Amino acid sequence: MVARPVKIIFMAYTKNTAYNDLPALPPEGFAETPEILRHLAKASRFLGELNGLCASLPDPQLLINTIILQESKDSSAIENIVTTQDELYRAATEDGSTNHAAKEVLSYREALYAGFKKMKAQQNLLLTSTLVEIVQTIKQNQSGIRNTPGTALKSAITGEIIYTPPCCEDVVRDKLTALEQFINNPELSALDPLVKMALIHYQFEAIHPFADGNGRTGRIVNALYLVQQELLAQPVLYLSAHIVKYKTEYYQLLRGVTEKGNWTDWVMYILTALIETAQLTTRKIRDMLLLKDSHEKQMKEVLGASFSYELLQLMFTLPYLKIELLEKKGMAHRQTASTWLKKLAEAAILKPQKIGRTTYYVNFRLMELLGDR
Repeated sequence: MVARPVKIIFMAYTKNTAYNDLPALPPEGFAETPEILRHLAKASRFLGELNGLCASLPDPQLLINTIILQESKDSSAIENIVTTQDELYRAATEDGSTNHAAKEVLSYREALYAGFKKMKAQQNLLLTSTLVEIVQTIKQNQSGIRNTPGTALKSAITGEIIYTPPCCEDVVRDKLTALEQFINNPELSALDPLVKMALIHYQFEAIHPFADGNGRTGRIVNALYLVQQELLAQPVLYLSAHIVKYKTEYYQLLRGVTEKGNWTDWVMYILTALIETAQLTTRKIRDMLLLKDSHEKQMKEVLGASFSYELLQLMFTLPYLKIELLEKKGMAHRQTASTWLKKLAEAAILKPQKIGRTTYYVNFRLMELLGDR
């Protein structure tokens, strides 16, 4: 029997009017259909496999940092902030990068770490103050809750208003307070945490509490919520690659909830994204571990007694290396750093790439692996 979307009773909505009647969660009348339950079982299994793999890593931060950069790139691309992998990883190596898009992407990574740290400091609670800190870090300014009327989301093609979020600051704060309670109080709903994550993501985007940066903040909240619910030990699962791939469907389904109360299709979309992303992330981490082992063996042969495990780790944290970076990190003097990198290039472990006056030494196999979808 094919599950049909559950009919939800919801408040009347007019796209040109601020949606101050946005109902609080959980949605009235919503239930987990047999189809949702089947997807839940798969999502839970693959998340558990990913979490177990991350728990077994000797230095989880090493690979997680690299994966977070990839998520930062994909999440920013959804907002049409586009940078290439090369530009991004070069900017991660530099202190004063002038590439604006790359800097915005790096701010996303910083925001995820800031939100993770704040959540831990607040007894594992995800609060409005956490969201504000995240968006301020993304935007690198003192952004706060929207406090002026007139915010409306418009079609980039026609200019037509497609959604008008709640207005103004007092209403937005009330909506966020209700969302806080749903996130942090398990007694409010017996729904599975993964279903709740889908509901929370919709609700945050519908509240649209900030003038800018809502999409990226909402996607960071997804990762933090999985950690809060102890489904992942580290915020290592990101849905942005899936959303980039199915961007039109993502926005259509968000509108489907707002305009028709169609929660079932939205929840199924998020669960499918979780399943596919967990499998992809698990495969990438395993491939990265295999590549790291292979590089370690080769580097020991090439560098002999001067082999540096710290250098190996750096190659998997920042795939674009340069002599000055090794000096700055206190790993080696300039001559030694130069010798190491040139030997690794001669052995085809790294690939030299000259840009302007700077020669970068690229962990090109890692870059290929990261770009694989």
